[in-house]
Amino acid sequence: MYKRDYYEVLGVPRNASKEEIKRAYRKLALKYHPDRNKSPDAEEKFKEISEAYAVLSDDERRREYDRFGHAGISGKYTWDDIFGSTDFDEIFRDLGFGVGGFDRIFDMFFGGGPRQRYKPGGYGPRRGADLQYDLKITLEDAAFGREVEMSIPRTEVCDLCNGSGAKPGTTPRKCPKCDGTGEIRYTKTFGFTHFTEIRTCDLCHGKGMIIDHPCPRCHGTGKVKKERKIMVKIPPGIDSGYSLRLRGEGELSAGGGSPGDLYVIVHVKPHRIFKRDGDDIICEKRISFPQAALGAEIEVPTLNGKAKLTIPPGTQTGTLFRLRGRGIPHLHGFGRGDELVKVIVETPTHLTRRQKELLAELAKEMGESISPKRY
Repeated sequence: MYKRDYYEVLGVPRNASKEEIKRAYRKLALKYHPDRNKSPDAEEKFKEISEAYAVLSDDERRREYDRFGHAGISGKYTWDDIFGSTDFDEIFRDLGFGVGGFDRIFDMFFGGGPRQRYKPGGYGPRRGADLQYDLKITLEDAAFGREVEMSIPRTEVCDLCNGSGAKPGTTPRKCPKCDGTGEIRYTKTFGFTHFTEIRTCDLCHGKGMIIDHPCPRCHGTGKVKKERKIMVKIPPGIDSGYSLRLRGEGELSAGGGSPGDLYVIVHVKPHRIFKRDGDDIICEKRISFPQAALGAEIEVPTLNGKAKLTIPPGTQTGTLFRLRGRGIPHLHGFGRGDELVKVIVETPTHLTRRQKELLAELAKEMGESISPKRY
């Protein structure tokens, strides 16, 4: 079967950077994704561009392809290795298709059996499903990082039957219909041409074995639901919407393939004092009229305790003061953002007679009119 040049498929020159290749794939994936494009050729286009991106996005595979063409790829790699090591999920989440979206689409394209995943020469074990966990953390956790213990429900191998699905003391027997292969082959002849159709065995449902006495704990599935403890490190500077990928911590494969991944989606809870703006934090501090007029040195809250802030004379309400380096650490670099303090000048409401007299004298001294005497 003729295959187009991968660079031609993505519409990029042979010297394109990795970022240019990624941008081209994102654009084409959004155009041909079967959830959005219902045209008859969309699925084939989608497979073609995804295959091209899986090869060209990896430095080693790209070198092999540039040197030997398609033969250098199919002769050295399996598609399970290529697609399993390419982070399509990051792109698909950015495009709005959710965690695991790529695996779902490719299972639909390349064989829907519970044990299958596409390879250049046929089918093989499909990797386990990805899991998603929503983690809520405080602003302080996001700023300084921490290690969090999570309880994750996951399907694991039954420890009573060791995954065989058979009651202890018994063993599964080979399926007599498919002879243990899990597949039935039907050959049809049209003239001098032979066509072979492979179907999942309907007696053993593709397992290749028959369990006469199921395990009482897993009921013959070989797997049980368990909660396990996982420690995840929250990096300083993370924000809501970021995901942390824990490789191999997802569901186990149904047919001996690699396990899926666990995606921890971070949600930063609102803070009672601070609001976040990128790597900066913002808070409000109320000051009195005399402090605003005459100046003062006040204490303001920070993520590291309290800090001194000098209020110059004549400060107006709404003025922003910047405390450099008191914000959120930069996630992908050095340094920290700033803290912005917005001062609110409070108008006194409960004044003594003497205080009212003093303010009246001040107004008179400044030539300002005030309400009729009410004190």
